[in-house]
Amino acid sequence: MIRPDSTGLTNFIPTEYIEELLKRPPAMADEVRRILAKSMDKKRLELDEMAALLSVTDPDLQEEMFQAARTLKKTVYGNRIVLFAPLYVGNKCVNSCLYCGFRAANKDVVRRTLTDDELRAEVTALIDKGHKRLVVDFGEHPDYDVDVLAHTVEVIYSTKNKNGEIRRVNMNCIPLDVEGYRKMKKVGIGTYQIFQETYHLPTYKVMHPHGPKSDFLWRLYGQDRAMEGGCDDVGIGALFGLYDWRFEALGMLAHTIHLEERYHVGPHTFSFPRIKDASNRAFDPQWAVSDHDFKRLIAILRLSVPYVGMILTAREPAKLRRELIDFGCSQIDAGTRIGIGAYSCADEEQDLKKEQFRIGDCRSLDEVVGELTDMNEIPSWCTACYRKGRTGEHFMEFAIPGFIKRFCTPNALMTLKEYIVDYASPEVKEKGEKLIADELAKMPEGDQKTELIARLERIEKGERDLQF
Repeated sequence: MIRPDSTGLTNFIPTEYIEELLKRPPAMADEVRRILAKSMDKKRLELDEMAALLSVTDPDLQEEMFQAARTLKKTVYGNRIVLFAPLYVGNKCVNSCLYCGFRAANKDVVRRTLTDDELRAEVTALIDKGHKRLVVDFGEHPDYDVDVLAHTVEVIYSTKNKNGEIRRVNMNCIPLDVEGYRKMKKVGIGTYQIFQETYHLPTYKVMHPHGPKSDFLWRLYGQDRAMEGGCDDVGIGALFGLYDWRFEALGMLAHTIHLEERYHVGPHTFSFPRIKDASNRAFDPQWAVSDHDFKRLIAILRLSVPYVGMILTAREPAKLRRELIDFGCSQIDAGTRIGIGAYSCADEEQDLKKEQFRIGDCRSLDEVVGELTDMNEIPSWCTACYRKGRTGEHFMEFAIPGFIKRFCTPNALMTLKEYIVDYASPEVKEKGEKLIADELAKMPEGDQKTELIARLERIEKGERDLQF
């Protein structure tokens, strides 16, 4: 297991400054509108500007912010939602995170690690539903070193069934050393996600009393080491409900600024899960975030970092997810199961003794795809940017000006066509074909549209994995 060593590192989260910013009075309309104009120009906000948005209490002014976030998301990412599934491979853990069902002290949890054959069965089950993008989760344990993580990625990529395969494997795992990230890059890792959980150091110490994860700075610099190891797509996040949600939002922005200043590229994704029920959870979340404040959080994160991908998870119930997508989210998981081995025995009910937390949206992938088409959102399994080398700083060159829609819309439509042909129910197939026709009708005439129509026909005839 990688041994944490934070010697010589300093905390770049400006705690005292953030606390002062949170004491400011509510921002007036002219200040807020000036900041919104900067966001709409696709420029990343500064800490004091995010704090101004966080301070807004007037309902009408909040609604202006919501509308700006909706517009900005459409401008940068278009009307598409990227779909993925989480895959839990092992839940052994030596940490003592008070909020987590997998913590070492929880004797009720059923500990399990997938064998290679079980892993292939899980991946095959996911492929057979239509998935092409995964995020892999492990606990932190000596049995799960970097060689195990890399081997898991290799097994997933090598597992294919009929027309299906997994084309992008992201990781939500322990922070590694630089050499560890180099190994992960070599096996074709996508985004490497590390959630700081809380950027408030005193709260972090309380929530993580024992284990390697108790080292705040080792974790905080995990993305730095990833960049130095060649993994230029990194994800950051906080677990909302451990401390003041406004502080955590500013902490995420401070982390973004640090990465931009040091590596000229910010995070590829933001994650903002709210704390949920877990087996023998060891504390009462007094900082729980209300639905209304959660909407504010999502809108303000979108406005603060226009280019970032924003992940809304199945922790949230289906009805709320439908509403929140419109506030700036660009990625969601679907058909989610978080028990070890749960995809290959899909009839199993949720059991907190086998899962890290309780999920709120248990719908199938096909149900979620159908709902997205009803919303005129394009369900996308696109992996073209990553596989064409449009990652890291190069990705930002496309994403920040909004040019990414030139690639993402046609690529999304092609992956939707694959889903329609290979996996969709008759009802969803009809909806999907109509959505593709509507999107083609909106595209200007030209070489790209002509080529896209030709490629859609090639997919109908059996070709797969066509990319712009």
